[in-house]
Amino acid sequence: MRKPIKVNQTAVSDFLLLGISEPEQQPLLFGIFLGMYLVTLVGNLLIILAIISHPHLHTPMYFFLANLSLTDICFTSASVPKMLTNIHTQSQTISYSGCLTQLYFLLMFGGLDNCLLAVMAYDRYVAICQPLHYSTAMSPQLCALMLAMCWVLTNCPALMHTLLLTRVAFCAQRAIPHFYCDPSALLKLACSDTHVNELMILAMGLLFLTVPLLLIVFSYICISWAVFGISSPGGRWKTFSTCASHLTVVLLFYGSLMGVYLLPPSTYSAERESRAAILYMVIIPMLNPFIYSLRNRDMKEALGKLFGSGKIFFSP
Repeated sequence: MRKPIKVNQTAVSDFLLLGISEPEQQPLLFGIFLGMYLVTLVGNLLIILAIISHPHLHTPMYFFLANLSLTDICFTSASVPKMLTNIHTQSQTISYSGCLTQLYFLLMFGGLDNCLLAVMAYDRYVAICQPLHYSTAMSPQLCALMLAMCWVLTNCPALMHTLLLTRVAFCAQRAIPHFYCDPSALLKLACSDTHVNELMILAMGLLFLTVPLLLIVFSYICISWAVFGISSPGGRWKTFSTCASHLTVVLLFYGSLMGVYLLPPSTYSAERESRAAILYMVIIPMLNPFIYSLRNRDMKEALGKLFGSGKIFFSP
């Protein structure tokens, strides 16, 4: 059998992002996504500033929350500005180098999001199940070490996967049915062998999704066991309410991911996958500041002080 002619990747100057391609809807979509992006930036920056400026929020839980807010800003900024630029200029192109750069940051900050959610679940586990050891188990030095490990564990595989993609030869077909450079969609455009890249995607899925999710589930099983051991219903509710914001974010984030990646291949739809990607890449980072502040008295007080007097805006 004659082997297909390979096209060197240097011949590929750009790709086409087809995720949002309805011309009549583009002005409306531009306004909607620009508004959501600005809300994401402002909301998460306010969370970070409130935590930095108020000493009573200098605790492990809020330390990781500030880093989660920073990660959400970076994660959204890796894709939305390019999408807004393409809508505004009525262009669907992204350069080859721009695509790989975007892919690297999406993988890194998406993985970091997962790792931080797992670390925050561990923080709640220690606070509820082992309160006497909390100051030792969550000391500032250990928190900094866990954060550094999260950065290393996400940066190295993301960089490795991006470098492996530079060795892939792409065909003349350049259309990606998403608003961002999806790694699986990129591999479908390849003319060379991609087994190593596919194995890398599988390994990153296990590292960034499965392992953090298992740690979160295990933490909440232990938390639930401890909470149900409290005799007072009021005490049970007060204890579990400290996990409500984090659990809400986890359910939204992993629920949207599972809605894409755990459904049978026969039900695959590029449009459905793009909508799910918008949910976990754009909408959830926008909602996180509201989830963590509206039902958190300490955050409401800190945000109120940040504005001078927040009783009008953050009243219960």
